[in-house]
Amino acid sequence: MIINSDADDLFFAAEGLSRDQASRLTAEALAGMDDGELFLEYVQSESLVFDDGRLKAANFDVSRGFGLRAVTGETTAYAHASEVSEAALRRAAATVQSVRAGRGGAMSLGPEPTNRRLYGDDNPVAGVDFSQKIKLLQDIDSYLRGRDNRVRQVSVSLSGEWQVIEIIRADGERRRDIRPLVRLNVNVVAGLGDRQESGYQGSGGRYDMAHFFDPKLWQAEADEALRQALVNLDSVPAPAGEMDVVLGPGWPGVLLHEAIGHGLEGDFNRKKTSAFSGLLGQRVAAPGVTVVDDGTLDRRRGSLTIDDEGTPTSQIVLIEDGILKGYMQDRLNARLMGVKPTGNGRRQSHAHAPLPRMTNTYMLAGDKTPEEILASVKKGLYAVNFGGGQVDITSGKFVFSCTEAYLIENGKIGAPVKGATLIGNGPEVLTKVALIGNDLKLDTGVGTCGKGGQSVPVGVGQPTLRVNGLTVGGTAM
Repeated sequence: MIINSDADDLFFAAEGLSRDQASRLTAEALAGMDDGELFLEYVQSESLVFDDGRLKAANFDVSRGFGLRAVTGETTAYAHASEVSEAALRRAAATVQSVRAGRGGAMSLGPEPTNRRLYGDDNPVAGVDFSQKIKLLQDIDSYLRGRDNRVRQVSVSLSGEWQVIEIIRADGERRRDIRPLVRLNVNVVAGLGDRQESGYQGSGGRYDMAHFFDPKLWQAEADEALRQALVNLDSVPAPAGEMDVVLGPGWPGVLLHEAIGHGLEGDFNRKKTSAFSGLLGQRVAAPGVTVVDDGTLDRRRGSLTIDDEGTPTSQIVLIEDGILKGYMQDRLNARLMGVKPTGNGRRQSHAHAPLPRMTNTYMLAGDKTPEEILASVKKGLYAVNFGGGQVDITSGKFVFSCTEAYLIENGKIGAPVKGATLIGNGPEVLTKVALIGNDLKLDTGVGTCGKGGQSVPVGVGQPTLRVNGLTVGGTAM
């Protein structure tokens, strides 16, 4: 990666610490360790919330800091500070050296460099005037209230972040990445009589905030949020029981992410706490099921040019035609498992040590049309959008709530339903996939994943799927 000299001010100028000093102190702190790095971070972030016809919140923040990590064997020592100074770095070095305990390890080789760029350097926070951002939120609010007299509440939020990271290793190697991230969310509440229902649509990615000012884009997003709210106004209580379920393309891949994806991360498998532990080379899914994690997609929310350890991201085939092929790895778990890191070492900020995490995780397309899949189901549920869910990584058991779903009757989409939940076991669901659509779709750029107390942006996706014999929790009496 190219390191621009004018970016030095972001990390070093404020406290008088030079890059050479930082490199020297890092080398001293990590002498005799198996691995480690100094992670430097500078972030500008902004968020605006427009609710009930007025600006409800506006936040702007600038932060910087570092995290120093030392690794020996399976043990990690981590120290961080929001002050990038020589004194703070020396205190951090003294802390992480406590794990050496007489060891004389050899530092692992650093990540390979890359000249690939997946997104631009433009700062989305500074790129658009504040008054224009407010006007955009006002325009969306006015547009929705004028679209339908059943609209009772509109909430719109706009956020942007500009993150600059630099990684310094003990041998003096440096890696840098400049990461823009933006998001627009639209929530609508529609009412009829005493009944009220909501709809939501969001989009985002690693690009400039000016992207959202195209009326075609934000009007389409507003229309989709309104459509969902109006559909839910007509919904009936969901039935309960075991039935065939058709999952829509795109965002329903969040079920795949939660119920299956976490179980394919390296740490859970090294510790043998995943339902997929020890199953490499074995069939874990129905024929035709291929799942990948791909951090190299241009400008996607979950993409990274390099991960938070400096490793270039990659496309990893996790499951191929139903056979388990690999896991997502950071440097620590890859070294202990005797494999190469895959570019999945991620952290929420400089205050967090990296963990193996997903980037953009999705299932590849099959050969069936969505119409064929729906026509194959005599009676079942068509789940189009999901809200929250809970997953147990060890067992794979999950519960997910549907925010938009329909009955399927004699191969046709029927009435919308409310209160449907999908209950099952991730590994078992993979074996129950009966038909795979040819309409692979990625989500619109709104995913955030939590693990170990850390949240990072991610992407999900899938084609239309038919899953046989899934348990549906409902509210129908």
